[in-house]
Amino acid sequence: MRPNARFTDVQPIGLDAVAAAAGTDPDVLRLENLDTDVPPPPAAVAATTQALASGEGNSWLPLTGLPVLCEAVAGELRSRTGLDYDPSRQVVITSGGTSAVMPVLLATTEPGETVALTDPTYAGLLQRVRLSGARPHFLPLRVEGGHWRLDRDALTQVTTAAALLLMSPSMPSGVLLDRDDWAAVAETCARTGAYLIYDAAMERLVYDGHPRINPCQVEGLAERTITIGSVSKEYRMIGWRIGWIAGPVDLMDRIRMAVIYNTTVSSGFAQLGAAAALTDPSGSGVDEAAAEYQRRHDTVIDQLAGLPVVRAAGGWSCLVNATALGLTAPELSSRLLRYGRVAATPMTAWGGTIAPDYVRLVYSREPVERLSDLRYRFDTALTSG
Repeated sequence: MRPNARFTDVQPIGLDAVAAAAGTDPDVLRLENLDTDVPPPPAAVAATTQALASGEGNSWLPLTGLPVLCEAVAGELRSRTGLDYDPSRQVVITSGGTSAVMPVLLATTEPGETVALTDPTYAGLLQRVRLSGARPHFLPLRVEGGHWRLDRDALTQVTTAAALLLMSPSMPSGVLLDRDDWAAVAETCARTGAYLIYDAAMERLVYDGHPRINPCQVEGLAERTITIGSVSKEYRMIGWRIGWIAGPVDLMDRIRMAVIYNTTVSSGFAQLGAAAALTDPSGSGVDEAAAEYQRRHDTVIDQLAGLPVVRAAGGWSCLVNATALGLTAPELSSRLLRYGRVAATPMTAWGGTIAPDYVRLVYSREPVERLSDLRYRFDTALTSG
């Protein structure tokens, strides 16, 4: 096989290997994945079923999204940002939120340019930066008072960047950027001329009454922000594979072209289901889902009291420090599965120098009852062998 420089630093995501090792044993606590057992909105299921039965949406067109969904996304963004997005010029539908990342990177960066990300960050963001030909620059997250915090001083050290690629709440840490964090991001973008690529997939999955802050609400960011969203996390519609990109008109022309040549078109049936979720007057259960994920999160934190687990402020995963337990993250992951029957992913590919110390615990698919013996499983894993 001939060498290919794009893949020199790209690392395997890890969770698929852990899932394969866990197999189908029902006793294994599945904390490695990002599936969820919280059901999708009934309105989305009904709309998708109706579209399948009638054949509506079984088309290649429009290549960048059905008007009804583009309009629904624009309405969703208006409620979050207060901004009016032109659904025909500023919104593009993609095959899931993660599939939107590469077209945005191709449209905003040149090979060799820098993209700033937090450490830890989602491997699907970091490794796409590398595949695009850009270079990651890590902004460390620090543990303060048992919570993750963005190191704002690290932002002042960013001297050149094509983009900042950020998520809040973020996978895998659950860090939530506050208004002062976003103000520091705005200053960095203004100083370097960088775009903000904002992954908003979990924006409303926030715990403990923390305010939900969209960066477009912060002075100086609206005109620089490209927002990536999806129905996968908040709306629990993972299998629909529907996401979107929204941003400045001039840049969206370039992004639209990259989307067309990357994935051609998203499922029309699924787009109609997504539109139903976004326009559902009941809210499609987003707040209820966030409350359920917090119950599970709090159970994990209570179960692991005294161990080096870091609280999340939102999302549906948290991290435990393997190094503080005297193990590498792959070693802890292996011991958890072998002795504790817990599938959990080492964060080897999820950052720079900080992430590889941690193992991720995803509680989106495991109810509180199943999580209630997590401490016993951990203790067994740590003391066996």
